[in-house]
Amino acid sequence: MLGHHYTHSFLETAVASVNAGCNLELSYGVRNNVFMRIPQALAMGNITLQMLRDRVRPLFYTRMRLGEFDPPAMNPYSSLDLSVVQSPEHRNLSLEAAVKSFVLLKNVRGTLPLRAQDLSSQRLAVVGPFADNPQVLFGDYAPVPEPQYIYTPRRGLEMLGANVSFTAGCSEPRCKQYSRAELVRVVGAADVVLVCLGTGVDVETEAKDRSDLSLPGHQLELLQDAVQ
Repeated sequence: MLGHHYTHSFLETAVASVNAGCNLELSYGVRNNVFMRIPQALAMGNITLQMLRDRVRPLFYTRMRLGEFDPPAMNPYSSLDLSVVQSPEHRNLSLEAAVKSFVLLKNVRGTLPLRAQDLSSQRLAVVGPFADNPQVLFGDYAPVPEPQYIYTPRRGLEMLGANVSFTAGCSEPRCKQYSRAELVRVVGAADVVLVCLGTGVDVETEAKDRSDLSLPGHQLELLQDAVQ
């Protein structure tokens, strides 16, 4: 609210937030945050003690239901580690969720899905800054992934036994330097071409918005060259 000039100080922001029903501030790493002004607002009469209790009650009730105040031995989730989280059952469920989240906008002549049994007889070109760069595949607020569990498009197709040729064209999403000759060479020798484009957290995140939806850098040029 302060950044949008709705309020003029942390104190005003705390008062407005509590009055509006907000009971939790997300201010990671900010020690002297907005809600640290609540005692001052209470002393000035801008908020009442009963209002403060009403805001705190559901917050702590939820935390109690989640077991945050229980001894760790009583919390069934405290014993979980990566062997459970990354078990085959959970990984298969994640794969199913990912597959079902894809949106297919156009499927000319039934090109998709690619069938694993046909891949060995086809030459595939996987190109673009997102084709084989694990670091750019995760969006804002994503967990820190374990490298051994990351499958790029190139790695996934190679695991299916596909004959894959690869070039990024540009090394990162901003795509400021583009190797057109290498892309044309790889794409020209392929039966099927997969172009992997996008933005990633280097280009846009929370508080780092863009004024348009165009592909960054030379990515559109890369796509046009691949199609040509």
